[in-house]
Amino acid sequence: MQESSFGDSQVFSPVGEPAGDEASLTVDQAIANLRGPDLGLRYYAAWWLGRFRIATPESVDALIEGLSDESDRTAEGGYPLRRNAARALGKLGDLRAVQPLLQCLDCDDFYVREAAVQSLGMLGDRSCVPVLLSLLEGGVEASQAGSKGVQLAQPYNAILEALGALGAPEAVSLIEPFLNHPVEMLQYAAARAMYELTQDSSYAERLVQALSGDKLPLRRAALADLGAIGYLPAADAIAQTLAENSLKLIALKGLLEKQVLQTSAPSLSEGAIQVMVLMDELL
Repeated sequence: MQESSFGDSQVFSPVGEPAGDEASLTVDQAIANLRGPDLGLRYYAAWWLGRFRIATPESVDALIEGLSDESDRTAEGGYPLRRNAARALGKLGDLRAVQPLLQCLDCDDFYVREAAVQSLGMLGDRSCVPVLLSLLEGGVEASQAGSKGVQLAQPYNAILEALGALGAPEAVSLIEPFLNHPVEMLQYAAARAMYELTQDSSYAERLVQALSGDKLPLRRAALADLGAIGYLPAADAIAQTLAENSLKLIALKGLLEKQVLQTSAPSLSEGAIQVMVLMDELL
């Protein structure tokens, strides 16, 4: 990312592209666009503020306002701007967004609720745990009610993952039944959360086994989950998974980041070196 000027008038553009082209935008422009009448510009501004982690008080305020937008609505009843605003707020780290995101859980748009749950998990404020737990009431049986084989009633993947990321041990008894959910993606999300909450390697090993499954989308999901929990014993299996190298590199990056966090600079652990070698071989 390239920057020029100073303060809220900074110009940001993708690396290699000169400031001032179509992709460039200032913080002031983005906030103005987000509050303006052009739906396309508003949608892009919400994405842009999150993409470049523009966490000023003004940008957070504008994104929170976007969570209650009524003008950008699809024929099917979805709220694209709300979705982008919810996603962006999770990246900015401002806890003022917690309560507005919790209010989004009453939105009719499944994807707004999903984005809100994901962002709550990223923000790390455990005050939202009771509300997330309430969404798991009824367990696996309730999660299947009304899904009609198309879409679950709630964004259970995101809920399970958020509870794991938030370190909510009180969620274990509600999450565990999802290990046997008929939807494999939910099994993986439950295994990921259970590992994060218990550090029992048997849950992570379930994800390692999933890397050799028949379906590519499920292998991709397992890669993402293993990268998110930074499970080092999965390193070789990740590198050998029949999936895109780009996804394997992202998963290995998650392992590497955890190893770096556990090691005092400037030293590198044997695990970190192992992961770096595997990443180099995939490049």
